[in-house]
Amino acid sequence: MYKVLVSDPISDFGLQQLTRAEDVEIAQITGLTEEELISIIRPYDALLVRSQTKVTRRIMEAGVHLKVIGRAGVGVDNIDLDAATSRGIIVVNAPDGNTVSTCEHTFAMRMALARHIPQAHAKTVAGLWERKSFLGVELRNKILGVLGLGRIGIGQTRSGIWDDRYRLRSLFIGRKAKANKLGIKLATVDEIIRTADFMTIHTPLTNETHHMIAGPQFDVMKRGMRIINCARGGIIDEASLIEALDEGIVAGAAFDVFECEPPASDHPFLRHPKMIVTPHLGASTLEAQENVALDVSEQVIRILRNEPFKNAVTISV
Repeated sequence: MYKVLVSDPISDFGLQQLTRAEDVEIAQITGLTEEELISIIRPYDALLVRSQTKVTRRIMEAGVHLKVIGRAGVGVDNIDLDAATSRGIIVVNAPDGNTVSTCEHTFAMRMALARHIPQAHAKTVAGLWERKSFLGVELRNKILGVLGLGRIGIGQTRSGIWDDRYRLRSLFIGRKAKANKLGIKLATVDEIIRTADFMTIHTPLTNETHHMIAGPQFDVMKRGMRIINCARGGIIDEASLIEALDEGIVAGAAFDVFECEPPASDHPFLRHPKMIVTPHLGASTLEAQENVALDVSEQVIRILRNEPFKNAVTISV
């Protein structure tokens, strides 16, 4: 019997391949601290997580039977990939399952930002009728800067209003080979921050992308920029963004992610009038949660059975 531990809330429907398998014994124990997970991980062959569990080197060292770690989602920054590689543990993710969900959430955040929807709602339900306080902007004829050329980044130009009728010009940052394949001309970060009206973030968080938009970039940024981040916290320097909002360089920002999650109760994003925030909801749809769980469960069971698999972030050597 293969023993699988699920340490984050994952769709029961998505786990059905594992729960129905005759050669798999599955345990769902969520909300564990690192020490608690270390104390129980030893007998398990596989670990399934979302973003809450931080899979550290110490956890992997304690999991002497671990063959695979499955991430029900795209980002794997909560998993120590170097430690997994050194121990021969395969890490797989589900890069396709939440693409539509995150694209739609990003588009909703961009619309809410352009028209001040959360702020206007709060004032209206409080009994205030302040039409003049919420002068928005149209998306038509604007320049959209897209930082990241993955599935979600590409999807930003295929969402409803963003079509040729509205004469949207998109500027992309990403890998040259992929841009050539898609027929997309790449821009530089400098070109985007100097010319775009909206900037949306869709890159992974790495050493290279950490604080890639910070003080020096805000200093030369086009005045009136609006920024959306539904990727990962830490790509934009939060303190520098607050300064840019206060100085009027950035007209508004909509963030689904924070550098530290959940944020502290006194985090400046939570009380700034030009900020819209949501609690990391990009993949929070019924369909997305089922899809990513189904995808990663299939790969985990294939790896345990020594069958062909896909979506490996690390490979056992």
